[in-house]
Amino acid sequence: MHMGKTILITGGAGFIGSNFARHIYNKYPDYRIIVIDALTYAGDIQNLPSSVCDENDERLQFWYGNVINGELMDTLVSESNIVVHFAAETHVTRSIYDNFLFFQTDVIGTQTVANAVLKYRDRIERFVHISTSEVYGTAYAPLMDENHLLMPMSPYAAAKAGADRLVFSYWATYGIPATIVRPFNNYGPYQHLEKAIPRFITSCLLNEKIRLHGDGSAARDYIYVTDTCDAIDLVMHAPAEKVDGEVFNIASAVDRSMKSVADDIIHMMGKDDSLITYVGERPGQVFRHTGDIAKIRRVLGWQPKVAWEEGLRATIEWYRAQVKWWEKQLWMRAVPIITKSGKKELH
Repeated sequence: MHMGKTILITGGAGFIGSNFARHIYNKYPDYRIIVIDALTYAGDIQNLPSSVCDENDERLQFWYGNVINGELMDTLVSESNIVVHFAAETHVTRSIYDNFLFFQTDVIGTQTVANAVLKYRDRIERFVHISTSEVYGTAYAPLMDENHLLMPMSPYAAAKAGADRLVFSYWATYGIPATIVRPFNNYGPYQHLEKAIPRFITSCLLNEKIRLHGDGSAARDYIYVTDTCDAIDLVMHAPAEKVDGEVFNIASAVDRSMKSVADDIIHMMGKDDSLITYVGERPGQVFRHTGDIAKIRRVLGWQPKVAWEEGLRATIEWYRAQVKWWEKQLWMRAVPIITKSGKKELH
């Protein structure tokens, strides 16, 4: 069977990674896809296209492994043309009490992947590193562009900032074909219940309380996951002179308070405001994120297509229909932490 490019997707069984694997699988029938994932609690083989279990499908190959394994990464990168690096620990609240794992995976894992890309740079056309808007910290300006100060406010954000700048340094020092993208808050199908929107939706389905941090005024820029996949696709296929060494935000350019997000979900699902309850403010809270997408619009012609109401309704319907997928995650929706006031609470 003739194949086009080979795409290595690290962390491809996670939320955005698996949506991206599905996007590439459906859009590019001549591409070969290699997915590596450590299948931590946030990754699930069921998130991938069903053909991952078909030994006769040469298009999709799954490797169970960790990106900190240098020998394994060398092997997989040596077979690839493009590397899209999603693999990371991603939950802000968990990073507060389990920070070692975040630095190990997010920084050392990224270094291991970058070293493999450097070793096989003669065959690697593009290395797309998936960073995060969390590296910025709280917004200093109405819109946060790619030159906004990096002021990470949690161990997770600090680990991702380290990985982000590590990749940039490998481009500056070694000339690897690296591009960094900073997605803002994604939502959509296959997202773990530890994240706010799936947690709010499943709380409504179960008629349980929705917990908001502080007074609920912390604001986020939410982008539907298929829009993020489209943006990464454009970066992956762009001419080198447009993207090598560059950083691109992926966002909607609209911020929403977490209280308004909860309200929208409650009203769409026909529930009552009494479901909302307030807990203490999370340490290291980021109070506003709003992404400036002028650069990616200008350079690559990208802009989001999915309106907030459309994406939210589709997400609600997906979780309503996929109870068997998410019910095994229920025990992980709440994380015990010590709040700013010193009180132990579930977040």
